[in-house]
Amino acid sequence: MTSQRPTKPAADPTETAKAEAVGTYKRYWQEMERVYATAKVEGTGIKKYAASTALSRTGVDTKRMQKTGRIFTGNVTVNDPTVTQIDLNRKIPNAKISSCLDVSRWVVVDRGTKKPVALPTKRLTKYIIVATVERWPEGWRVTRDEPQTGRPC
Repeated sequence: MTSQRPTKPAADPTETAKAEAVGTYKRYWQEMERVYATAKVEGTGIKKYAASTALSRTGVDTKRMQKTGRIFTGNVTVNDPTVTQIDLNRKIPNAKISSCLDVSRWVVVDRGTKKPVALPTKRLTKYIIVATVERWPEGWRVTRDEPQTGRPC
């Protein structure tokens, strides 16, 4: 007599893709902390998680930071990342992710002195951000992140 093991139901491909996209998005922000802490793309893993507009904008930001002598210390918190739209049937599958980005513990400092740079006191530090994530042959990549600075969370 042979015993049969219960078979595990197959994972829903859409739910799997959503989880992978959100995982990439979270790692993207972890790497963005490293990029902004050094004002350099080199030496970070950002290229594993960003491409297209998101990656080129990061390069522009780091050049500006180098020119002004500023870096960011502390951390960013990504709250409630939610896939609001997903299309796996396109030539390049993609998803939209909405989250609440909390930059209240991300401090702009002078690179040389490490002293905080004065910022507007009424700046919004928790706001909605909408990202586009695409599935490339190498895996999911954030291709756009668009802060909705008029939308606090």
